[in-house]
Amino acid sequence: MISLNGATTYLNNSLAGVSKSLSHSQRRVQAPVIVSALSSNNNGPGERNVTLLMETTLKEMREASPVVAVEPKTTTVGGGVEDVYGEDRATEDQPITPWTVSVASGYSLLRDPHHNKGLAFSEKERDAHFLRGLLPPVVVSHDLQVKKMMHNMRQYQVPLQQYMAMMDLQEMNERLFYKLLIDNVEELLPVVYTPTVGEACQKYGSIFRRPQGLFISLKEKGRILEVLKNWPQRKIQVIVVTDGERILGLGDLGCQGMGIPVGKLSLYTALGGIRPSACLPITIDVGTNNEKLLNDEFYIGLRQRRATGQVQYLEYAEFMHEFMTAVKQNYGEKVLIQFEDFANHNAFDLLSKYSNTHLVFNDDIQGTASVVLAGLISSLKLVGGTLAEQTFLFLGAGEAGTGIAELIALEMSKQTGAPVEESRKKIWLVDSKGLIVSSRVESLQHFKKPWAHEHQPVKELVDAVKSIKPTVLIGSSGAGRTFTKEVIEAMSSFNEKPIILALSNPTSQSECTAEEAYTWSKGRAIFASGSPFGPVEYNGKVYLSGQANNAYIFPGLGLGLIISGAIRVHDDMLLVASETLAAEVSQENFDKGLIYPPFTNIRKISAHIAAKVAAKAYELGLATRLPRPNDLIAYAESCMYSPNYRNYR
Repeated sequence: MISLNGATTYLNNSLAGVSKSLSHSQRRVQAPVIVSALSSNNNGPGERNVTLLMETTLKEMREASPVVAVEPKTTTVGGGVEDVYGEDRATEDQPITPWTVSVASGYSLLRDPHHNKGLAFSEKERDAHFLRGLLPPVVVSHDLQVKKMMHNMRQYQVPLQQYMAMMDLQEMNERLFYKLLIDNVEELLPVVYTPTVGEACQKYGSIFRRPQGLFISLKEKGRILEVLKNWPQRKIQVIVVTDGERILGLGDLGCQGMGIPVGKLSLYTALGGIRPSACLPITIDVGTNNEKLLNDEFYIGLRQRRATGQVQYLEYAEFMHEFMTAVKQNYGEKVLIQFEDFANHNAFDLLSKYSNTHLVFNDDIQGTASVVLAGLISSLKLVGGTLAEQTFLFLGAGEAGTGIAELIALEMSKQTGAPVEESRKKIWLVDSKGLIVSSRVESLQHFKKPWAHEHQPVKELVDAVKSIKPTVLIGSSGAGRTFTKEVIEAMSSFNEKPIILALSNPTSQSECTAEEAYTWSKGRAIFASGSPFGPVEYNGKVYLSGQANNAYIFPGLGLGLIISGAIRVHDDMLLVASETLAAEVSQENFDKGLIYPPFTNIRKISAHIAAKVAAKAYELGLATRLPRPNDLIAYAESCMYSPNYRNYR
């Protein structure tokens, strides 16, 4: 901080000189230069005049000459959203001054996760920013920092300890966190997201240290816009929001579901290149029905049960409508709102209600569907035939199951030209009461009714398998070990290469393990799962299973929406994202039995998906960033956040 005590004349002359130099300087500055004046505790007239003069002069400087010099006709990511920190430009050598509201130097700079570089501060930077003595004398490279952190991470025997270490690093050195995650994505993805994030949410109250997003509870009803304005960043492009009622396959975790939005947005940055300052995790707290949490002294949410009944549902709808309206009012038309882990009865209603007025996306319904469809398209290279020639049987008819089923039907309809109603007849669903058939239609929830086909009632999954004889078995039930030996042997009895997808998360909820799928099918299954499984050896052959992880899709989809300035999400964008991901699977991957590409190349994959999604937005007339870039892949890559350190002045 700069302390000024009555030096009005000096301040006047200095600010005039700064204003003049800023007006005529052609240097590109990648962070806002804002100096805050502190008066003495006496708060006399002279000090108040100094503060007033500072505020007035800075206002004039901002209005007369922008601090960030942008090349003419250059449009930043987000359809014109200003990138004041230079995070979108993926180059390393970008000199900046690490100033925010006050001059970030010395001890405060080391406590600022956005600008802290730790031992990577150069000798020159240590002199310029008063870091001498605050750091050991050694200067290390960014890469050596990553090597050291990975060494430390591998010392932990418990995944939750690794998760906590990663969260601590994110709060200490943001760029090191993202470089660590990007460079070691296959090893660290299960740590920052599934399956470890599930345990983190269960214990979130005990491990909670610093807030990483906004908690909006019923206490804030009528004041949600005011709460949104408390978040320090103004240029938000992506919001991931949950109400915690259906966290993975773990059920109602209430306010502790915040781990999901935090984890998802970390992946938006690491895998999709959305800059961290443009991401906002939000948890809507309307109570929890989890008795264990309500009785937990460390629980961090409202200690009340979720409201039930029609009147209470209307109150919930009003609360969510206030939230959606406030988000649009505060952040604009083009902010992407991703719904995450809402219960079925709210998830479908929210998506249906706001898909025509907001840029909304439900990852459980649409993201899961898109990544599964990609795996099915690529698996046809191994089994032969077309998508329309397959027969599908689902265990689970919630938001994930019906979302996947609908996107499969849309893709079949697109390929064959047949009505989507006709395509649905190749897809069967089993819920907790058995096979969904036409005789049950009156008692079905509205999102299940399109899947009620003519067939005699069947209660057990194994009997449904034997009766329907599917070529593809998909689990989205959240019920672990439901693909029994008898079920998989039945699938293998009439399929040379049965496609078996056990999608439920976390690992404990998976319908079967990779080892069970390969062993019980005698090595013939084409298997993928929601949570990762290691290699399996059977009869002297090693089998590698793919992970149908939504992280393949949503980061690239979000980037595509942002770079095109899209105002709505269309089903065709999901289809093209699936097709693009499927095309990324190489012959080498197929030879190993994989139907998804490795995550090591995920940023390149995300750029390709973003380009295709953006192209579809332009084609559908939903894009607002004009003119359209000539090379959308190159443009997407140029807009992606780089975790490399900047050189400070």
